[in-house]
Amino acid sequence: MPSVVLLGTLDTKGDEYAFVRDRLITAGLRVVVVDAGILGTPGLTADVTRDEVAAAADVDLTALRDAGDRGAAVTAMAAGAAAVVRRLYDEGRCDGALALGGTGGTSIAAAAFRGLPLGVPKVIVSTAAAGDTSAYLRETDLVLMPSVVDVAGVNRLSARILANAAAAVAGMVTAEPVGDAADLPLLAASMFGVTTPAVDMARGRLAELGYEVLVFHMTGTGGRTLESLAGSGQLAGVLDLTTTELADELVGGVFSAGPDRLTAAGCAGIPQVVSVGALDMVNFGPLDTVPPQFADRNLFVHNPTVTLMRTTPAECSELGRRLATRLNGSTGPVALLLPLRGISAIAVEGGPFYDPAADAALFDAIRDTVDRSVVEVVELDGAINDESFAHAAADALNAFLRKES
Repeated sequence: MPSVVLLGTLDTKGDEYAFVRDRLITAGLRVVVVDAGILGTPGLTADVTRDEVAAAADVDLTALRDAGDRGAAVTAMAAGAAAVVRRLYDEGRCDGALALGGTGGTSIAAAAFRGLPLGVPKVIVSTAAAGDTSAYLRETDLVLMPSVVDVAGVNRLSARILANAAAAVAGMVTAEPVGDAADLPLLAASMFGVTTPAVDMARGRLAELGYEVLVFHMTGTGGRTLESLAGSGQLAGVLDLTTTELADELVGGVFSAGPDRLTAAGCAGIPQVVSVGALDMVNFGPLDTVPPQFADRNLFVHNPTVTLMRTTPAECSELGRRLATRLNGSTGPVALLLPLRGISAIAVEGGPFYDPAADAALFDAIRDTVDRSVVEVVELDGAINDESFAHAAADALNAFLRKES
């Protein structure tokens, strides 16, 4: 019988948690109730008490309560909850996790659930399930479900929402398991809409050669997730053809993956093949959200919600230096492939972002900065989405991996 961890602040939401617990039990599941509350009397008996949660964070609950610092209390209980939930998972008592709450409860539950492996169902019914939720989700498969009304009592609307959440988690944990793929070496690849043909062709080639390839969309979260996996020891290699997030980091676009992008594989010594895919662009939202200082720049409406801005020669020069510098720190084999006739689908001759001067600045900065004793640089007379380029990238990574084995 699968077990679901039900985590929440039982002093303020006891009735709601009792309702959801009963729905899960009716669905044939074991339920482990974990109390992360601090102040009032719990409205529901917990299997793991709030004192145990606080102790898991090496704090005393009474001292935490007496300090009167809500922010510190939430932080401490989040740390304790994360330790408790992970322990329950390791003990085989957590096949899925569910929580309900406002911003405080969501913060505690999100911190706890992010410690569960990818693929373990994790759902939070939250008043915060709107707007920018990246601080809660980070690089996980956590699901935030809008509560619609506040999580404050069980009424005709909230009952339906909470029942749906319980049913969703029940369905997830009782569904027929997905069979694991063959025990193939696992690779990660970076992709964007304007580099999709290249990555698809390279992925097909690598599949033929006996690899499983995970493809990540380079929207900030995708890059951070790729970096996280590369540092976790789960990957055999990285096909990082799309490094566009560096441009957003430099110029202030909406898809930055932060300053650690393009570092984890090198630090871990994982074989990697890298390129300059989509460094011709910075990403913004709808056209009317582009910052006014960029009004005179070369803008391209990719779709109603995404506007692209062409990087300038000066920006490309700095991007080349940053990319090369990060690769210079690699401790494993790395090849950098330069497609001399176009770094994205719209940067080829005749395309809206065709700019030979900007591309030349990018390539020259790379040539001047790269440490060729660390990085193998391969210049190809073609565009990034040419079949010859895609196959060259796949074959280069395969050669590294075969040599490693």
